[in-house]
Amino acid sequence: MMTPKLVEAKPKSGKIGIVHLGLGAFHRAHQAVYLERYRQRSGDASWGICSANLRSSIGLVDGLSAAGHRYHVAEYADSDNITLREIGVIEETLFSGRDGAGNWSRDREALLARMASADTRIVTLTVTEKGYFLNPASGELRVDDTMIIGDIASPQQPRTAPGLLVEALARRREAGIAPFTVLSCDNMPDNGKRTRQAVVQLAEQRDAELASWIANKVAFPCSMVDRIVPAMTDADFERLAALGVNDPNAVVCEAFAQWVVEDHFPLGRPHWEAEGVEMVSDVAPFETMKLRMLNGSHSLLAYLGALAGIETVFDGVNHVELRSLLRRYMLEEAAPTLEMPAGINLESYADSLLARFTNDSLRHRLQQIAMDGSQKLPQRWFSGALKRSADGDPSPCVALGMAAWIRYTAGKDLQGNEYPVDDPLAKRFASLHQTHGADPHELVAAFLAMDDVVPGALALDKLFAQAVLIAYQTLSQGGLAGALAALERN
Repeated sequence: MMTPKLVEAKPKSGKIGIVHLGLGAFHRAHQAVYLERYRQRSGDASWGICSANLRSSIGLVDGLSAAGHRYHVAEYADSDNITLREIGVIEETLFSGRDGAGNWSRDREALLARMASADTRIVTLTVTEKGYFLNPASGELRVDDTMIIGDIASPQQPRTAPGLLVEALARRREAGIAPFTVLSCDNMPDNGKRTRQAVVQLAEQRDAELASWIANKVAFPCSMVDRIVPAMTDADFERLAALGVNDPNAVVCEAFAQWVVEDHFPLGRPHWEAEGVEMVSDVAPFETMKLRMLNGSHSLLAYLGALAGIETVFDGVNHVELRSLLRRYMLEEAAPTLEMPAGINLESYADSLLARFTNDSLRHRLQQIAMDGSQKLPQRWFSGALKRSADGDPSPCVALGMAAWIRYTAGKDLQGNEYPVDDPLAKRFASLHQTHGADPHELVAAFLAMDDVVPGALALDKLFAQAVLIAYQTLSQGGLAGALAALERN
């Protein structure tokens, strides 16, 4: 393998036009890369980013600051073809979460001041589905969540993303400054509309007139983002060091990237179409396609593979029967639920996804994908299965996936190896397994009854419920091979 040439970042400008909430690996490998490429091509230095972490990772915030807010991204087409980029478009990093000592919101006031500044024209978010504090089934704000209760009680000292948006917008309204555009870049259907729902409903707890102003004056365009960005491992850092990159803030990702954005930015936006950003009038078909086909396949692989001791996407997709399952799910269950613009070939899209999953340079851990299933599965699996149920069509792949998810939430794989269940509802899962674990019928029924996760109409579909139960029993008794063989016979 030849040493890849480094694409260096442009000099710093100090100008900030975008605030980003959620300084994680995906933001650094996706939105920041697009903006760095735009800045290099156009010379427009007015769209620098202030990026903030809201929960943890104070070390990343301070580490980027110490590095002059420069870091590296390694884009792998495969193990032999790599593009190295230095990213410098982030001008400032702030921390508004809880540090190791339990102290909250070190830089909260600086963050709110930045968001309230007239220079800030866009606020983007990658805070994951749970960061919006919405009921995944109904889309309503979880006003009983302790974090939201805290923001309602102390609205000028917010700790959540919706709370920060409400307080910053309140300050702009009071100062007579036009509102920024709010652009969610998280994997949720209608992510702009859902973000609006969270922000407006939280504002209603504070001031009805403020809520009305936000609902009528603030733009919340929808977007679809796509790039596989695994969590960094020691092996990744070692690979980068071998290429001459010794950067504790570096990220690795695939070469592929996609960004589809609804074009509604009252205060302006970067002209990033030249970098491949697709500006459209309706994002929904693309977002639903990606959620059900790519993310839905990832979740199938995550729960079934993790139970069988398979570690990564690459390992899982090279399992012949699992690969066959993914293609069947995408073409027979996900694709028929989609309504796409002319010219979109879903079979070709499915094949391209499987090719991306076989990228031998990425070690995308299934346990990472399996996190927060209660927040992800309604849009990845259950919305499509509900549509098929209404049409009288079965969803055997989703039924098997749900059975695997139920089994996964027990915190122990099929070989008896234990692992932590990382999910906002983990305590509820543990209670359900403790109460009903000895009886598969009761356990499956209890999970189907979680109406904040599983749509009620789908839970009432007796054929779907029976398919989940049979898949659960087959998986528990015959393992992965037995479950896949039983599915193949259907």
